[in-house]
Amino acid sequence: MTTDISLVAQVAVFGNKRAFDELVRRYQSPVRRFFLSQTLGDSQLSDDLAQDTFIKAYTNIRSFKGLASFQTWLMRIAYNVFYDYTRSNHPTEDVDVIPQRGGRCDNSSLKMDLYAALALLKPDERTCITLQLIDGYDIAGIAKITGLKDGTVKSHLSRGKEKLATYLRQNGYDK
Repeated sequence: MTTDISLVAQVAVFGNKRAFDELVRRYQSPVRRFFLSQTLGDSQLSDDLAQDTFIKAYTNIRSFKGLASFQTWLMRIAYNVFYDYTRSNHPTEDVDVIPQRGGRCDNSSLKMDLYAALALLKPDERTCITLQLIDGYDIAGIAKITGLKDGTVKSHLSRGKEKLATYLRQNGYDK
């Protein structure tokens, strides 16, 4: 399998679109999953933001220095795309919370409850939580993606996890 660095070089030096298609194939799921978490399940918006992310990555690929992994660099772009989107659209903090589900455990209910729980978090908490718990980044990786200090990431994770745990306990997920 060709490395990310090799594919990036092929795109940056030769404009190889097939190499970029391979990078998109490798990373479209994590990027889309990140946006689904940030938009609380809005798949159309998530797809639009993911497309914007890959367009920005393609047009700026020559600026990739290899100081972090390609995935970290790409997720930083995704984070900035979402930040720009929220700043330009001025969403309210009063997100409608999905009604409580009790102890039901089917997948769609669990997904709706997860998005409802994520809706309770402040945007930076939600970003840090989803990057760690859903995408598997460590604190240093989250700090690189978000530009936040390690201590700030730890604080957002701690507060966010406490809010999630409280919400899920109140909705029958403590068993």
